[in-house]
Amino acid sequence: MKSIAIRELAEKFSLEVLAGEDQLDRQIAKARAYRPGLEFVGYFEFFPQEHVQILGRKEITYLHTLSEEERNHHIGNIVKYHPPCFVVTAGQDGLKYLKKYCDQEGIPLLRTKIPTAQFLGMLDAYLLNSLAPEISIHGICLNVSGIGILLRGKSGIGKSETAHTLIGRGSRLVADDIVVLKKLSSQTLLGTHNGKTKEFLALRSIGLINVVRLYGRQAFQDETRIVLDIELTRWRDNELNNDLELVPKTTEYMGVQIPHIEIQVQPGRDIAGLIEAAANNWYLRQQGYSAVEEFMKRLEME
Repeated sequence: MKSIAIRELAEKFSLEVLAGEDQLDRQIAKARAYRPGLEFVGYFEFFPQEHVQILGRKEITYLHTLSEEERNHHIGNIVKYHPPCFVVTAGQDGLKYLKKYCDQEGIPLLRTKIPTAQFLGMLDAYLLNSLAPEISIHGICLNVSGIGILLRGKSGIGKSETAHTLIGRGSRLVADDIVVLKKLSSQTLLGTHNGKTKEFLALRSIGLINVVRLYGRQAFQDETRIVLDIELTRWRDNELNNDLELVPKTTEYMGVQIPHIEIQVQPGRDIAGLIEAAANNWYLRQQGYSAVEEFMKRLEME
């Protein structure tokens, strides 16, 4: 199971360390943060103790209303479950009692000035991305007209040249050669690079190029949601599907089904243009439009 150190979290969000500084190497393995509520009144039946615990203005204000004895009792009940860490939001103070218990139990206590709702959204997105199951595959990842595309095919088929043409038309490179796929949910697949190949595109007969240096920041983005899996294959005579509407096919990655399209390659075919058409056609389908359905309606009207 993937995990990240609390130290990484503190550095990512510039969190102030109030207690447990020697415990920042403790690991976080759960992707969602949690705001304790019922736990303050003693109900721990479903307490997610492995999650980061967020103490917002509501929680801290409630604790301030309690007597010292009640406050110590409630805080003591929570810290004994040893969650990875506590994060106090909105820059709240008056936390001596929290510091005491966190120091005693060796639990990091962190603080941010960011409001609770905003910080929760940022933290959950970061944890979800960082802890998501991932695999690496051979191919190219692009964002074409706002649509995330995974471009695959055998070596020498023309993936890089096609990607270069698309970048020249305004698309953005995400990853070349090694594409890292992250499963964010049962229906969401994120494509990104592995860091080493960031911004690089390898072109046969030309060599390695840096698309940002050549074409500017608009030629690259760090990640994109994958919604189309396009495979380039050799031209096969008499096998090209000329139906008005292709039978839907999918490719599975870590249990996520991605629509799959095969494009056969031969000299003279505008492969980049076909990929742009596929991306825009997918978008229209998501809006409920089908060119085939409109065409059939026209025929029925005659």
